[in-house]
Amino acid sequence: VQLQASGGGWVQTGGSLRLSCAASESISSINVMAWFRQAPGKERQFVAVWRSFGTTTYADSVKGRFTMSRDSAANTLNLQMNSLKPEDTAVYYCAVRKTRIILSASTTPGSYDSWGQGTQVTVSS
Repeated sequence: VQLQASGGGWVQTGGSLRLSCAASESISSINVMAWFRQAPGKERQFVAVWRSFGTTTYADSVKGRFTMSRDSAANTLNLQMNSLKPEDTAVYYCAVRKTRIILSASTTPGSYDSWGQGTQVTVSS
């Protein structure tokens, strides 16, 4: 699966952005879809994951501010980000895995088969 992320940009603290990740094929057969982010000099960090057989799970740092959604008709994965903070500044990546996986493993970057190219989000104070 090829993934194309978009929607990043610059925003002030408290602002909102909506990221999208377009898949090259139907997402109906994909069991795990996730967002990660990576700030300069830091490791790639889990943001949110949807699993076909479970609920959507968020990192504590974004819970209540970010909302992940899927559009099966458009084959896209979205991330609505509200109340943005400077510490949210990072390159955001979408990732998918076709086969099922337990929740703990779904927060690990190495568990994913395909990655988007990343989209930069910058939040100024």
